[in-house]
Amino acid sequence: MKLESYAQGRWTTGSGEQVQMRDAATGVVVATASSEGLDFGGILDHARTVGGAALRAMTVHERAVAVKEMAADLMAHREDFADLSYATGATAADRQYDVEGGIITARVLSSTARQQLPNAHVIHDGPPVGLSRDGSFIGQHVYSPRRGVMVQINAYNFPVWGMLEKLAPALIAGVPSVVKPAPQTAYLTAAVVRRIIQAGHLPEGALQLVVGDPGELLDHVGSQDVVAFTGSAATARTLKTHPAILAAGTQFSAEQDSLNCAILGPDAGPGTPEFDLYVREVVAEITAKAGQRCTCIRRVLVPRQHGDAVADAIGAALADVVVGDPRLEDTRVGAMVTTQQRDAVREAVATLRRHAELIIGDPDHVEPRGADADAGAFLAPMVLRADDAWAPALHSVEAFGPVATIIPFDDLDEAVALAGAGDGSLVGSLFTNDRTVAAQVVAGTAAHHGRLHMVNRDVARSQSGHGSPMPTMVHGGPGRAGGGEELGGVRGILHLMQRTALQGPPSLITAATGTWLPGADATVTEVHPMAKTLEEIAIGDQVVIGPREVTLADIEAFAHSTGDHFYAHMDADAVADHPFFEGRVAHGYLLLSYAAGMFVHAPKGPLLANQGLNDLHFGVPFYPGDTMTVTLTAKQKSPRTDQPYGEVRWDTRITNQEGQEVASYELLTVVAKGDAG
Repeated sequence: MKLESYAQGRWTTGSGEQVQMRDAATGVVVATASSEGLDFGGILDHARTVGGAALRAMTVHERAVAVKEMAADLMAHREDFADLSYATGATAADRQYDVEGGIITARVLSSTARQQLPNAHVIHDGPPVGLSRDGSFIGQHVYSPRRGVMVQINAYNFPVWGMLEKLAPALIAGVPSVVKPAPQTAYLTAAVVRRIIQAGHLPEGALQLVVGDPGELLDHVGSQDVVAFTGSAATARTLKTHPAILAAGTQFSAEQDSLNCAILGPDAGPGTPEFDLYVREVVAEITAKAGQRCTCIRRVLVPRQHGDAVADAIGAALADVVVGDPRLEDTRVGAMVTTQQRDAVREAVATLRRHAELIIGDPDHVEPRGADADAGAFLAPMVLRADDAWAPALHSVEAFGPVATIIPFDDLDEAVALAGAGDGSLVGSLFTNDRTVAAQVVAGTAAHHGRLHMVNRDVARSQSGHGSPMPTMVHGGPGRAGGGEELGGVRGILHLMQRTALQGPPSLITAATGTWLPGADATVTEVHPMAKTLEEIAIGDQVVIGPREVTLADIEAFAHSTGDHFYAHMDADAVADHPFFEGRVAHGYLLLSYAAGMFVHAPKGPLLANQGLNDLHFGVPFYPGDTMTVTLTAKQKSPRTDQPYGEVRWDTRITNQEGQEVASYELLTVVAKGDAG
């Protein structure tokens, strides 16, 4: 089939010479593609002016719901992509990492955004900062959508996950994407994009696809754009120095190859659960996706005294592993993506063999089940074993296939140093049941890794696996790994937005952001704010209740009913020399409880539930005989796009008879919409 690009609202077949894409297992041509004739400048302009404008008109939750609906549709049609996934060399299990894994990643990011971010256009970053003594001039950091486009340049090994893990946070952030998949497996990416466009959950221009050569695509990037790359360090260096990227200061994010390690703790010798888990993980890593994962374990760091046992256990585990046609049910290791990639791995193994002994596998001989070894890009799993742990090639040459090297260390200090010798990794693993070992390894290696995966017997069943990036955790790494941070839940979304420091009067910042700030105008309403529906509540609606005296009898009754007999509340003699208190003080939680009783609207109405409170701070001490006043102000509304309710955040402040602040916090409530019932 001739692949089509989706550009400027239409599917287009490029003219000129077509790039061929072959089935990894059979060598048969699957598809051809060309990008010749595309208007690359027009593509980026369409993304910015059409897609970006449409996304920015939506709230964060509306964009997240669109991603949720996109993911649901893809999951319902996931089997439609099976044949094309097999053609990439992926087994059915590998397809779960790529296709289902990508869809689940998008779904999780959508859910995370709707749970943790407001249904708004602008997102506050932290509390306001006072810039004047009288509070009339303040600062507030905010996030807002960039006015540009994300240009995705993706790797061949994850044609679906690689796209969706970038697309989902970009869409939620309000940034459209132009996807440029790797030519080897672009046919699978194109099929998924076609399904997304056909389903119609995204606004026009939010997603475009370029198949074939990238041409002059990067010539047109600007200061508001993001280039997100996954691939080799060499290609990343070329891209990040592109004249247009340098001239405009375009944000460049890279996830590059890295020599990830797995450390076997000195305590985790043969016979321990950690030893068995370690061997199982190493074998799983070099067999999944035929070892073509940027997170794959390359350096197997083991105590020297356990080297023989580790080598024997890995060899035994690999003995029955079937290499063959990925379409066969019992195949565990499918094909490399192309014969060129297979040959590149052979060359890398040849380099490593100058410094390490090949103890398992043969780079030049494989008998794939159900397939032709000459036509397909097959390699059997290979394990090397080094004697000199510090041979430079072990920490600089990556065989990007089913290959790992066992490297010995003499003590934990050396293991930590070896882990850092890879010059930056996406992920490292530690298998130990010794807490002191865990503390030493984290302290020594965290700076070299984007993620540290620690495993002991307690998480044998629940742990995600060394090589599986989790949508809610950071995926990226320093140095050779690229220096970027992808995913990370809300972090991945905010990473694609612009953080701006707003400075001005509270009233103007409140108007600009839709979130009330202390010092801005407030309206004391005749109707209790908590008696209003979500639509009726206005930002700045306020109720002031009090004063209420708190007596010594109140304090003692609260202590007896809760069991909180802390001496500062109950013993005047004990508190006589206290550095903060001048005598017995009221419980902080007594004040919160009394405040709730003062401001709550008791009759049944739109208020559905209290979800908790944030940012609680206690101020001046509150003594018996003091009086408390509560000021409750509607701070922010966040309607649920797909539910008959929304969240309302209330600025809550408790003051004493001198007007001094005793406590402040943000109250979270769930409020029904007007048409909820």
